Formats: sequence, structure tokens, C-alpha cells
Amino acid sequence: MLLVAGFGAQMISWHEDFCRLLAERGRYVIRYDNRDCGLSTKFDDHPLDLGRFIAAVSSGDFVAAQDMAAYSLLDMAEDGLGLLTALGIERAHIVGASMGGMIAQTMATAHPERCITLTSMMSSTGEPEYGQSSPNAQQALFAPTPADRDGYIAAADRELVWASRRYGDAGTLRELAARSYDRSYYPAGIGRQLAAMVLDGSRAEALRKLHVPTLVIHGLDDTLIDPSGGRRTAALVPGAQLRLMPDMGHDRPKELWHDLVDAIADHTNGGGAAKLS
Repeated sequence: MLLVAGFGAQMISWHEDFCRLLAERGRYVIRYDNRDCGLSTKFDDHPLDLGRFIAAVSSGDFVAAQDMAAYSLLDMAEDGLGLLTALGIERAHIVGASMGGMIAQTMATAHPERCITLTSMMSSTGEPEYGQSSPNAQQALFAPTPADRDGYIAAADRELVWASRRYGDAGTLRELAARSYDRSYYPAGIGRQLAAMVLDGSRAEALRKLHVPTLVIHGLDDTLIDPSGGRRTAALVPGAQLRLMPDMGHDRPKELWHDLVDAIADHTNGGGAAKLS
């Protein structure tokens, strides 16, 4: 089972204890850093002016925006599959969260023969009318992050805007921020990952043709990627199962780990999940 992390998130965003719960259900669990993040390959030779990139996209100048991008979401998908190849694994269950869900969808649509199942969590289809961020969540996402360790950790509190209303916890967010900062503070990669995600465009047509068993999980409290993104993903993929999670935002609260692991384990064992609307 390959776990794909989200935008700017290191592999440690998949908590060790969450991974152990999956392993206890009979899965060989692999997590990794996406390119330009954590301890993975950095693309320092492709600097990106984020302001210029956003201006180009906003004005519709996608040729200029594309010229600024160092790589694509497909390249990021190929990274994960390349890791499986290096490990001697021909096929795997692919589980991705947020941008990781978009990467996982791309793995499944581009190379369905490598994917036993797909689980897309708190993600969307690349269609602008689905999965929109709330203004507050968008503001928090793009707010400048302090470069010093204490400021970086304190700034993690802003993520409460998209966390579970019931279980969101500043202490948990700060703990992950501290571990991430100490392991690899690398803000330069965020813009390049954003460019890959933005320029990927709609995956709707590819998802309509996907015949990999698919589970879509989305938190009803999610304000960073609205639940409409999950609903749309499940509606497009033939036979996809949709699990909408009360008390879950754009996060994986510890209180919901067993529910999430049960859903993923059932899906990857061929049991499916109840389709909700």
C-alpha cells in the first residue's frame, strides 16, 4: 500500500501509528516524500517566482505559466510508481490525500495496470467548479510562513480553519510542524508543487474511463477542498464508493483513525464501502 502525501507535506504527515494500524490489517505500508519536499530530490535549478506564476494563471497566460513550471503532476505520479518499481513491486493499493489524491488519481488513470485499488482522500478532479476552497482557507494556505522555527510552529495554528471542528487540535498541528521543520525546512519547493497541481487541469475525462476499484473519502468539515470535490470524483469513476466523514475536515484526526483504516482495509480487501450522498 503506497501512501501519497499532500501539498507541501512530508511523508511524516502519515503518522507512524496510522501506518501501523494499516499494517495490522495485513498491508505492507510504504510512505515517501514527494519531489521538492522532505528528504526527496530538490529542484533548486528551477527557481519559481510564485507571484509571477499566479499572475500568469490569473490572466489566462497558461503558456507563460507552463514555461515557469519545473515538472508536472504526471511526473510526480511517475515518481511514486518508480519507487514501487525500485522496490520490486509490480502492483499496489494507492492511497493519496489532498494533492496526494490528485497524484494517486493520475497514477491510476495513466497506469491502471500498476494499481490494485485507488483510495482518493479529501481531493478533487481538477475541475474549477468542484472542491473550491473557502476564502478563509485560501487566505490561510497562502499566508506567508515565518522562516524561524518558533514562528513556523506557531503558524501551524492557522490550519485549524480547515480542520475537524470537533477534533481539530492546535497541539497536534504544532507537533507535526516542529517535526517537519526539523526534518527538512524547504519552502522553495512549495511553489513548484503548486504549479504542477494548478497546471494539471481537469482529470474528469480520464476518471470517467477509469476501471480501478476506487474509494473516495472526504470530510464534511473540509473547507480547503470542499466535499463537492469528493462527491464529483466518486460520481465520475465507474463503480466508485463514496465515504463522507462527519467530524473530519482537511485532516485525519486521531479519533477517526480506526474508521478510516476500517474503510481502507475493507476496500482493499474487496469489500467496498457504503455509497453515501
